[in-house]
Amino acid sequence: PVSRARVIPSGKSISGFALQPLRSTHKFSGKSQAPVTTDVDIIDETIDLFKANIFFKSFEIDSDEDRVQVYLTLYIIECLKKLQKCPNKEAGLTDLTAYGMKVFALPGEAGFPLNLYYPKPKKSEVDDLRNYMIQLRQETGARLVEKVYHSNLSKGGEPSKWWLCFAKRKFLNLALEKAF
Repeated sequence: PVSRARVIPSGKSISGFALQPLRSTHKFSGKSQAPVTTDVDIIDETIDLFKANIFFKSFEIDSDEDRVQVYLTLYIIECLKKLQKCPNKEAGLTDLTAYGMKVFALPGEAGFPLNLYYPKPKKSEVDDLRNYMIQLRQETGARLVEKVYHSNLSKGGEPSKWWLCFAKRKFLNLALEKAF
């Protein structure tokens, strides 16, 4: 069975995304609704469970926390694709920071691949949801760079092949971005 993030439900959500407390490791300039924590958070859990979950073709979504985990898993795949082209940690962090800020589709918009699983946000929630997703994307990218370029896994500052080998995999047969 799919491994689920072991996080305490927050009870708050925006358009199906649980507002989970986040550990801040990356400079984020936006205003997010997410509470702050110093403990392991949903991003840490999703990265740790990524290699186990990537092989599944289905994931029964039982909670808003599951929706965040599914989105982050798909986002990690896109990040790994970007890191394949980055020769070192600094380039990887720069590229993923820019990618996290890139314009992306929200639930209910045409380019969002998971519209079946996420409700469309109310007009009053759009800005809060976008800021929360940007914070999730930037934190995930920064933490993933630390894993992919970890000195125990990579040689000479290059990205770890043990992480990049998952860039070609699909989770739930979906991708956040369409291939051209």
